[in-house]
Amino acid sequence: MSKILVTGGAGFLGSHLCEKLLLAGQNVLCVDNFFTGSKANVSHLFEDPDFELMRHDVTLPLYVQVDKIYNLACPASPVHYQHDPIQTTKTSVHGAINMLGLAKRLKARILQASTSEVYGDPEVHPQVETYWGRVNPIGPRSCYDEGKRCAETLVLDYHRQVHLQVKVMRIFNTYGPRMNPKDGRVVSNFIVQALTGEPITIYGDGSQTRSFCYVDDLVDGMVKLMESPADFTGPVNIGNPGEFTMLELAELVLKIVGGSSKLIFLPLPADDPKQRQPDISLAKTALGWAPRVPLEDGLKETAAYFRKILA
Repeated sequence: MSKILVTGGAGFLGSHLCEKLLLAGQNVLCVDNFFTGSKANVSHLFEDPDFELMRHDVTLPLYVQVDKIYNLACPASPVHYQHDPIQTTKTSVHGAINMLGLAKRLKARILQASTSEVYGDPEVHPQVETYWGRVNPIGPRSCYDEGKRCAETLVLDYHRQVHLQVKVMRIFNTYGPRMNPKDGRVVSNFIVQALTGEPITIYGDGSQTRSFCYVDDLVDGMVKLMESPADFTGPVNIGNPGEFTMLELAELVLKIVGGSSKLIFLPLPADDPKQRQPDISLAKTALGWAPRVPLEDGLKETAAYFRKILA
């Protein structure tokens, strides 16, 4: 049985990953500082003797014995990562340095959760892993975008310089149960607004696009990447290539949730990408991975979760 460290393990993605690893018979050490994660996300795992929860901030060194490391720790929605941009950059950069140092000492394999935000507001569509991106390095979103870009640099330099076994995963918009209702992401915003009868807020004219991947599919891709051959480092896009405008998403949410919410239009935030869609050819060929859950099915699960927690 492997001992696996999941940083950010009490967050939205991390909690689903911990669950999947435990189901596969692994021993899981979940580390979180609870800035955006919560004990409620993993409380159902406390009874499992193979699960351990530790409060720790990855910007500080960590001394534990593990075989594999999934480094997911970092606030991932603009509301949270812009709240303390300096700490966000530190989490990505110092966090990666600390986890890579730990992996080097233990000769452990490490997977770095990166993001489609490394592509910025892209001129190439859909986005392929070989595209270098178009990121504003000094804008209000750059604490996250550049933090993750720097983390990728560090991970691949550790691979080249000290032959560490590394994996880099570029995560595209993910949604599902355990999203934070106040995280400002479009899926949670629209569902919560529809459930509470508030107007649905669309930024810009609603023509900008995103691709939405259900959390179970995403976590499946993450584990497949970790278990892939040692010479495959990535980066690899993991996301659902189905592309939807914000208007289409709002209409689908209203169809599922019901209610009488009206649409209201607000100005587009600075550096907000106009379109985002993963090219997942590499994930298909290298990992045998492709998403399976259609957007409507995933939104039904997510809406049911929000209905429960809002009650």
